[in-house]
Amino acid sequence: MGASAGVDRKNDMGVISIDGLTRDYGNGKGVFDLSFDVAKGEAFGFLGPNGAGKTTTIRHLMGLIKSQKGSCTINGMDCWSESYKIQRTLSYIPGETAFFDDMTGTDYLNFIGKYRGDYSEKRKNELVDAFGLDARSKISKMSKGTKQKIAIVAAFMHDSDVFVLDEATSGLDPLMQNQFISLVTAERDKGKTILMSSHSFEQVERTCHRVGIIREGKLVAVDSIDALRANQVRSYVVTLQNVGDVQAFSKEPLTVTCTQENRVTVSVQNNMREFISVMNKYAVTNIYAPNQSLEEVFMHYYGGEQDV
Repeated sequence: MGASAGVDRKNDMGVISIDGLTRDYGNGKGVFDLSFDVAKGEAFGFLGPNGAGKTTTIRHLMGLIKSQKGSCTINGMDCWSESYKIQRTLSYIPGETAFFDDMTGTDYLNFIGKYRGDYSEKRKNELVDAFGLDARSKISKMSKGTKQKIAIVAAFMHDSDVFVLDEATSGLDPLMQNQFISLVTAERDKGKTILMSSHSFEQVERTCHRVGIIREGKLVAVDSIDALRANQVRSYVVTLQNVGDVQAFSKEPLTVTCTQENRVTVSVQNNMREFISVMNKYAVTNIYAPNQSLEEVFMHYYGGEQDV
């Protein structure tokens, strides 16, 4: 369900532009010589494990950190020196939202609306209903998931042209995560520019045109969703009825990575037809594809090279 069409990147480059961005905290922590652009109307997924540098990058975009080297701009404005202009027209969900805990959720949303001055009361109410949000209690008494809903409503009740979303589904249950994906997809289809950081490959696959992958503070790949999907390697665990078939199955022209009792683990990339053909030769009682961790996705896509 990826999104790979509809953005003319030749004519509309760099609503969000990062050029050589560096912030070195020592001991390999920080971000190092990052460069990428997000075009007008593009949804860009910023993917990486926890601690990879996603939030550090986004804090530079929001003018919360000054770069040691390089630069970043949004709509041509410098993210450090003109952050006050950027923040008035951009919607942002931080990785950890700072709330006024003595406020109720309703009071907080009203406060944010008046502060920005460009929100729609109708839109706010629609979002509250869509996320099943009870905003009447004090924020200090809310669960993490409810606080995250407050942050989502506060960001999306404004008709912003640019959205910067940092791990925006943290604390949400799967149903609400799907609701969020639908919300982002709708804004994307309106032509909004979206930068969405996540450690969930599925979320960015379902919402974004392109993905940038960051690891240990370095950008290791920028690709379209279609390119990533085409290069994806999946592991399948095949259970055979006869233990004696395992040895014969392992000699088939497939990449067998593990055997255990009557189970065979096979890596499949662009050879699904051959995989199915081999299975038809044996008495197969079960097959399933284990969930892949993000590190496994890295290893599969980029060959496990040291600099990935």
